[in-house]
Amino acid sequence: MKSRETLIRLKRFQVDEKRRQVAQIEMMIAEFERMANELDREIVAEQTRANVHDPAHYAYPTYAKAARQRRDNLMGSAGELKGQLDDAKAALAEAFEELKKVEILDERESARDRAADAVREQAEMDRIGLSRRGAYLGA
Repeated sequence: MKSRETLIRLKRFQVDEKRRQVAQIEMMIAEFERMANELDREIVAEQTRANVHDPAHYAYPTYAKAARQRRDNLMGSAGELKGQLDDAKAALAEAFEELKKVEILDERESARDRAADAVREQAEMDRIGLSRRGAYLGA
C-alpha cells in the first residue's frame, strides 16, 4: 500500500514539474515576443526620425540595423523555444498518462481490497449468526 502511495506521489510530482516547465517556456516565449515588439516600435521610430526606411540605403540608421538584428535573434530564439514547448507539452501529456495509469491501478487494487474485506466481514457475521443459531437450537 505504501509503495503505491509513494509511486502516485512521484508521478504527481513529475506531472507538476512538467507543468512548471511548460509554463516557464511559455513565459519566456511571451517575453521574447514582447521585447521583439518593442524593438519593432523603436526601429520604426528611428527610421521615421532619419527618414530612411530601406535597410540597404547607405544612410540607414546604425541603431535601427542593430535593433533589427536583435529583434531577428529574439524571434529566432522564440521559434526554438516553441519547438521546446511542443516537446515539453508532449512530455507533460506522457507524464499525465502515466499518473492516470497508476491511479487507475491503485483504485482497482483498493476496490479489490475493499471487496475482500467485505467478504471476510460477511463470513465473520455468518459465523457469528450460525453460532448463535446453534446456541438457540441447543438450548
